[in-house]
Amino acid sequence: MIRRLLFHNFRTVYRVDQWFRQRFTKPGTLVFGALVAAAVFGIDTRKTLAYQLFSLTAALLLMSLLASLWFRVRFSFKRELPPFGSVGKPLPYQVVLHNHSKRAQVGLFLQEALEGDDISFADFSHAVAPTTSRNWFDNYVGYPRWVWLLRHKRGAYTDWQALPTLPAQQALKVRVQILPQRRGYVHFRRLLIACPDPLGLFRALQTVVQADSVLILPQRYPIPQVNLPGSRRYQAGGVNLAMSVGDAVEFVALREYRPGDALRNIHWKSWARQGKPIVKEFQDEFFVRHALVLDTFVNAKQREAFEAAVSVAASFVGHLTTQDTLLDLMFVGTQTYRVTGGRGLGHVEKMLEILACVEPCVDKGFDSLASLVLQHAHELSGCIFVLLAWDEPRQTLLKNLQQYGLPLLVLIVSETETLPALPGYCHLLRMGQVAQDLAQLPLA
Repeated sequence: MIRRLLFHNFRTVYRVDQWFRQRFTKPGTLVFGALVAAAVFGIDTRKTLAYQLFSLTAALLLMSLLASLWFRVRFSFKRELPPFGSVGKPLPYQVVLHNHSKRAQVGLFLQEALEGDDISFADFSHAVAPTTSRNWFDNYVGYPRWVWLLRHKRGAYTDWQALPTLPAQQALKVRVQILPQRRGYVHFRRLLIACPDPLGLFRALQTVVQADSVLILPQRYPIPQVNLPGSRRYQAGGVNLAMSVGDAVEFVALREYRPGDALRNIHWKSWARQGKPIVKEFQDEFFVRHALVLDTFVNAKQREAFEAAVSVAASFVGHLTTQDTLLDLMFVGTQTYRVTGGRGLGHVEKMLEILACVEPCVDKGFDSLASLVLQHAHELSGCIFVLLAWDEPRQTLLKNLQQYGLPLLVLIVSETETLPALPGYCHLLRMGQVAQDLAQLPLA
């Protein structure tokens, strides 16, 4: 009951805090702090002269506040966003800002406002913030966790950015950037235009509403040269290079039509030239095909490990699809997923988009992933697993795959420093040291 009551006051406290951060400049915050201190120590005017400091700071802030009331300018804008961004890397983009006033605007600042304020009590109750050393009061009240959840839902860090002079009644293209902090979609809500007063203490704000969004891809780590052994396997129908046809294979030669040949294989130019049906003959192909299997079965305390596992999987997608192999991304979400890329299929971006939006599986068991992998095991040349635990169901799946003679590379993302009795094809990726552990893998 007490936590629910506190939760409903978090938004008010946060809005007051944001109002101060947006309205007061750094010098203005210092002056306001001096005002509060002078008010506290200057109550008795006969024993201290702090009341004089109070009068001075109050006058400065009042003048700044009154000056900000004169800022009345109309703006419109358009964002030119890239198709993707990446976690932890600044995302630059262009904003076409149109000044509709009859005078040039100088000394303005710009900041993006992002969506993410719709936090329910259920979201707050189940949220697990990254492990930090906080006192018992902060842990019980939960305001730091509420602030973390709010920033996580917004998905990116934004700050004030200085604008060049905006000519009167003209449009100007300016460069803006945000810093993505999580994968998934970041939704833009509105643009804030600020004009500091002549004293530089208080900002006047103009808000322009326009919604946009950009997809943020998972963080990717450098991967050493992967040389996962495995022979070529027969792929029924060859590789689907023509995505509109379900049976594209390797072209061999032309021959006369035989009853039962597909009409789509007819070579119309040869038919017209020879006066009889001629068809294209194809040959099935053999390819190296690897599976990249992502473990999505986690509990609430493994959320950080899950994010690291997604980043590891995205790193292998970007690495393996540049080679002359096929790559099947397999995982379980709301359903079982198997997406194929490599060898010109053009699915690399699609696979990264899927990984950017993947969520933990909460309504299925690990057996659903095991069934998916075993169903396609006969087509595979090798498997790469990104796991979040080392238990009996996962070990059983790996033993079953070894019966197919498949080479395995298993990466276990864990918060523990060691795991007992790991086979030689298993490698531990420790939280906080994932990049270093990946760089030391004996893959070449």
